[in-house]
Amino acid sequence: MPTEKNNQAPTRARDMVLLFAITLAVITYVDRVCISQAAPEMQKDLGLTKEQMGLVFTTFSLAYALFEIPGGWLGDRIGPRKVLMRVVAMWSIFTAATGWAWNLSSLLVCRFFFGVGEAGCFPNLTKAFSLWMPANERVRAQGIMWLSARWGGAFTPLLVGWMLSKDHLGLHYKWTFLIFGSLGVVWAVFFYRWFLDNPKHHPKVNAAELQMIGNTAEHEIGHGAIPWAQLLSNRSVWLLWLQYFCMSFAWYFYITWMPTFIKETFPHFTDIQRALIGCVPLFFGGIGALFAGLIAARVARSLGGINIARRAMGFIGLLLAAVMLLISVWLRQSVANEVAGQSLIPILSMFAVGFASFSNDLALPGGWGACMDIGGKHTGSLSGSMNMMGNFGGAMPGFVVPIVLNYTNPAGAAVLNWNAVFYMFAFVYGIGAVSWLFIDSVTPLEGYSNEPQTHR
Repeated sequence: MPTEKNNQAPTRARDMVLLFAITLAVITYVDRVCISQAAPEMQKDLGLTKEQMGLVFTTFSLAYALFEIPGGWLGDRIGPRKVLMRVVAMWSIFTAATGWAWNLSSLLVCRFFFGVGEAGCFPNLTKAFSLWMPANERVRAQGIMWLSARWGGAFTPLLVGWMLSKDHLGLHYKWTFLIFGSLGVVWAVFFYRWFLDNPKHHPKVNAAELQMIGNTAEHEIGHGAIPWAQLLSNRSVWLLWLQYFCMSFAWYFYITWMPTFIKETFPHFTDIQRALIGCVPLFFGGIGALFAGLIAARVARSLGGINIARRAMGFIGLLLAAVMLLISVWLRQSVANEVAGQSLIPILSMFAVGFASFSNDLALPGGWGACMDIGGKHTGSLSGSMNMMGNFGGAMPGFVVPIVLNYTNPAGAAVLNWNAVFYMFAFVYGIGAVSWLFIDSVTPLEGYSNEPQTHR
């Protein structure tokens, strides 16, 4: 005879885990994007050139990339609760310190340690999802989390602009970094007090919810060394790394050089128009991530399995991103001989960039879902390695973009032509799209076979 406990409705404690992930994703991107909006004033105050500011962007990305695997491995080893509390507090301190940098060297140090801290974020949130979420909810959770991250980044320029504007709050940029840094400290305190690595031990989780979550033994914490031999011999792992490198290489343009591109390409825009149009790529990207997470199960049923669905969405998403960047260039060229301020085509060209970001993020939840399916108990390590490769790609635009601009524009040009930069990003997107055609995203590391499994 069933007990009263077994007849209980399932609790929804895992929704709180998702809420923590959403809020941290927002904080992560607010802290990350804030500097791009403050960059012009920081360059003026610290006497930095465009190339030196590019080095600042690159330093964060390199630190973020280098510490992805250690951060993910620690989550596998000691659990996301301890790791997230520490890394969030760390990067929040260096977010605040960024505003008080007094020269290039001190700014580079702050951004390096800021990157070290942020490196542990998404691998450990992914690890938490693998421990707390039923298998059929994980990709949807990734979609919601990345929507939050993108929208946090999308609205940060408007928020920072409002805080810095003399017509509104009129704060010095130092205080914006301090305010944003304090948000992470508050998050770390509340998260550490509520979250437990194992839902079986959480007082808010009943037996019915545990049954829904299912057996997560393959994702349990406490394993030893990272299985490098299995990772490095696995074709799909290499391709996951490649597609994320390509995706991030192009995408990081949206959170580094985009405000500069808009200012130099559309000088007739007002400050508020530039801030609004600068929100477009990340706003559309968030919609793409959510859309991908919501339709993943339906696409899998239609196409015959999760593996082929992820391949299709990854290939189509990155290919469309490349096409939309080319359309953006074509639209800008079509008004080269017109009075830009009297045409809507410049706005349409920026919406094409927004649709490129939307298409980019169609591949995002599937890539992180693949890390959970392939990685098993090594989810943190594998997702950390994928994000590491992505951020090596993301580090490159910081210094590559100025090189391309200098090479493709005549010396002393009054207005820079950014078309070659967009051609470069479109080409890299194409490489990422092709790599998705050969990824087996469901076969775990243990007992790996090169024969793709499409039944899941």
